[in-house]
Amino acid sequence: MKMEENRNLTMLMDFYELTMANGYYVKGLKDVNVVFDMFYRKNPDDGGYVICAGLEQVVRYIENMHFTKGDIEYLRGRNMFDEGFLKYLEDFKFKGTIEAVAEGTIVYPGTPLLTVTAPLIDAQMIETMILLTINHESLIATKTNRICRAAAGAAIMEFGARRAQGPDAAVYGARAAYIGGAGATATTIADEMFGIPAVGTMAHSWVQFFPTEYEAFKAYAEVYPDSCTLLIDTYDIMDGVENAIRVAKDVLEPMGKRLKGVRIDSGDLAYFSKKVRAALDKAGLKDCSVVVSNSVDEYLIHSLNTQKARIDSYGVGERLITAKSDPVFGGVYKLAAIQKADGTYEPKIKISENVEKITNPGKKALWRLYDPETGYGVADLITLYDEEVNEEEPFPFVDPMKPWKKMAFHHMRAERLHKTIFKDGELVYELPSLNEIRDYVKAQMDTTVWEEETRFENPHIHYVDLSKKLYELKEELLNQKH
Repeated sequence: MKMEENRNLTMLMDFYELTMANGYYVKGLKDVNVVFDMFYRKNPDDGGYVICAGLEQVVRYIENMHFTKGDIEYLRGRNMFDEGFLKYLEDFKFKGTIEAVAEGTIVYPGTPLLTVTAPLIDAQMIETMILLTINHESLIATKTNRICRAAAGAAIMEFGARRAQGPDAAVYGARAAYIGGAGATATTIADEMFGIPAVGTMAHSWVQFFPTEYEAFKAYAEVYPDSCTLLIDTYDIMDGVENAIRVAKDVLEPMGKRLKGVRIDSGDLAYFSKKVRAALDKAGLKDCSVVVSNSVDEYLIHSLNTQKARIDSYGVGERLITAKSDPVFGGVYKLAAIQKADGTYEPKIKISENVEKITNPGKKALWRLYDPETGYGVADLITLYDEEVNEEEPFPFVDPMKPWKKMAFHHMRAERLHKTIFKDGELVYELPSLNEIRDYVKAQMDTTVWEEETRFENPHIHYVDLSKKLYELKEELLNQKH
């Protein structure tokens, strides 16, 4: 973790964050408090949910946020920033409050994942890092979880570093994949930084280096008798498995060891996994795992299961680490309110020709409503910040898709989802460990998320409703603007 904590990424922001901040300073607006919400509009892969990830990296960024002398000199050299603003940046420290869902929370479109209440400049300058971090890690965690569910019990290992879009995508992609359910990574630094088990055996080059495949396998087994998995498709898969069996008999078993696995990285995975499994079983190696890699994802894994492939674990690379089938997570960061002189907040709304892009105004709270008998989440509810949901009384709400219907929640268990992360610039939240986040995801998927929401095709749409007061405020602002 030391490597991560010492990074100063303050200048990792869109340039317009700085031009706006400078403008606010010049206009005397730097101390005006505002509210921004970070949310997204659509689940990737047309799925039924998202795993929110990346909060810890947002926290590390804000904790270490400071402008160096070199940063100030760079900005001065652009000849467009007020000298008073540059002086202000010399002692800059984030002074605001951040509330967010806990990392690993199952979330849905339109719900505020993170809310910033802060001085205008502070809120503006952290936008880029919030979006790039939560967008990336949420995308990879969700993709991995889909792959793990498709695997139906087979182990998933993240093998994507060499195809990731840069070093950070590899490292934090491995972190997000572990949150989503992958059991291991091929990325060594992710083990060093986060404690994610790093695994790996050999490449085709190892096999090619030796005079014969048998000699290559024999040498590897002699060096690693306790964790010997052999790559059998450098030349011919069925010849490869026969050479692996010979090494198991000639080298490992005389040492009292067992061949742990064989890996297939090419060819017809369904066909060859069955052929390899039969050969291993016939040789008395029923405990030897069949591992496959070669550009797999949840769709191919589902197909392999349909074909009754005999696969015990998957090394998943490029299609996981890049979320290839739907590689953009569209989180946005929008102004929701401005604090007035009397301390109250004036709600703000963004209007669009696209209905789904019209924002929910004001300072808000996010609730999840559960069926008290089953424990499953029935809906999410967005209210005004000072509203309380009384579980003992009917709570009127509006379905934004059916606003004409008169509806109310009855006999639901209500949980307010946002946790206070920073309070007036100070970190007040104890960050959970990576394993705690991973366990939290699994617990939700096992006990609170409807199975219908996890379908790959036409998943059930989780309801996101507005309180009556919030909906009326939204209507009022829309009427004012028109």
